[in-house]
Amino acid sequence: MPENTASDRLVLDAMLGKLATYLRMCGYDTAYALDRDAEADDDLLAIAAREDRRVVTRDSDLAARASESVLLTEREIDEQLRELADAGFRLSLAPEPAHCGVCNGPVEQVDPVEPTPEYAPTADDEQVWRCTDCGQHFWKGSHWAAVKATLEDL
Repeated sequence: MPENTASDRLVLDAMLGKLATYLRMCGYDTAYALDRDAEADDDLLAIAAREDRRVVTRDSDLAARASESVLLTEREIDEQLRELADAGFRLSLAPEPAHCGVCNGPVEQVDPVEPTPEYAPTADDEQVWRCTDCGQHFWKGSHWAAVKATLEDL
């Protein structure tokens, strides 16, 4: 994915936590309201303005107040993804993770000689990435394959 533009920098309201993970896996720099203690609309709008982010929400009042927003109507993740695809969002997995699915922090590849947590494969067996903010480890396992299949079905 090329350098992030303002349209690639998103902030999602509290109703869209699962969607935040999908967008991060697609390479979008995606802030999530509950990660930022920003449940109040004014707090979310302040983040959007301060960090040049587009608001993605299911709240029509919030969407109307944002300088740039995407209003979703659907509740189910597949349908939300379809709405975003219809709005012109590129929804395919990034070749390598760039953003932590948990906290949106940057990720780096783990050196094959470095140890990994018990829940992760060893880095000499397959590529593993680590979030530089929260320490979560990622690899292209069954979750990656499931998300890829979901995105291909859009």
